[in-house]
Amino acid sequence: MTYTLRDAMPTDLEAITGIYRESVKNGVASFELTPPDLAEMSRRFSALKDGGYPYIVAEERGDLLGYAYAGAYRTRPAYRWAVEDSIYLAEGARGRGIGRALLAEIIARCTALGFRQMIGIIGGNHPASVALHKALGFEHAGTLKAVGFKHGGWLDTTIMQRALGEGRETDPDPSRYPGTLYSG
Repeated sequence: MTYTLRDAMPTDLEAITGIYRESVKNGVASFELTPPDLAEMSRRFSALKDGGYPYIVAEERGDLLGYAYAGAYRTRPAYRWAVEDSIYLAEGARGRGIGRALLAEIIARCTALGFRQMIGIIGGNHPASVALHKALGFEHAGTLKAVGFKHGGWLDTTIMQRALGEGRETDPDPSRYPGTLYSG
């Protein structure tokens, strides 16, 4: 491994925005049709970081190869112990195991924070992303058929799920809630 994983910083947002822009324009991982600008990506970054969620990057010799983060699966309070992962790689960084390293780190960080379930929402039923999630312990939880229309065709969404820590074996301790989204 010639790259390193580290916490994302505001100075990474220009590169993150570029990686995401390429994915929105050319891929099916995101169902957005218009790439968000730097200001919107900065707003999203701040919301996740302020909420106590992990946001990391893979870097090699000063170049950002990809990024990953976890955020709330849903915003209603009963979902507060479940997070959704997101991973995006620069076009030239795919197929090198970087996505696996990023996802493994996000899983470890979310487990350490006390979250109990991680959900992968995989746009376009992307085979590499499905395989990656399966390799890291996710199970198929469902497929939503033809819920997105992008690049001239209907797209499915695959839902995958993985228990974190004790999963559903014990009740969570509300005083240990890791995020700030539901505090108070």
